[in-house]
Amino acid sequence: MSKLYLIPTPIGNLEDITFRALRLLKEVDIVLAEDTRTTKKLFSHYEIDTQLAAFHMHNEHKVLGKWIARLKGGETIALVSDAGTPAISDPGFLLVRECVKEGIEVDCLPGATAFVPALVNSGLPSEKFIFEGFLPVKKGRQTRLILLAEEERTMIFYESPHRIIKTLSQFMEYFGEERFVSVSREISKMFEETKRGTMKEVREYFEEKKPKGEFVVIVAGK
Repeated sequence: MSKLYLIPTPIGNLEDITFRALRLLKEVDIVLAEDTRTTKKLFSHYEIDTQLAAFHMHNEHKVLGKWIARLKGGETIALVSDAGTPAISDPGFLLVRECVKEGIEVDCLPGATAFVPALVNSGLPSEKFIFEGFLPVKKGRQTRLILLAEEERTMIFYESPHRIIKTLSQFMEYFGEERFVSVSREISKMFEETKRGTMKEVREYFEEKKPKGEFVVIVAGK
């Protein structure tokens, strides 16, 4: 019976994957991967030999119809991103939306997502929060920051190492130097680190220590 499985993959430590996820990755007809080279490392570690095909932000519109047709033809397909849960700041939304439209069953497994451990570790209120993911790089960034300056809930952002200093500087400008922030990087990896403090303190820390890895930034609400 045709079905699309969204399968979370480890964000660092390869042991952070469920037994069910491993079973399904072996059982489905094909696995769509954001980067097949990255997924091959996971497959090699767990001796998975299921066929892989590329599905990423640069080709998802072009190949969408092909995979919907395969699903309607009775195949079972799994979608994975390089790390974490598909469709969370990664490809997946278009495929899920089309499956829902076509009446194809979709099953998203629980599993690794970077922002959850970062939020829990932050010490900030977690009963209500908003997930912003990556802010716009250029167009719309200032407008978004102006709106978020009044946000009262805890805010969650993703950021890359080469933009983290700039982003923290902008947060200081729009949110204030004394706003509390918790910055986590390399979650579940050997050099995992969480730095907490005021915007000014945390920015100064990463100015002195060259930023490496992927970052999750948790900001206190107003």
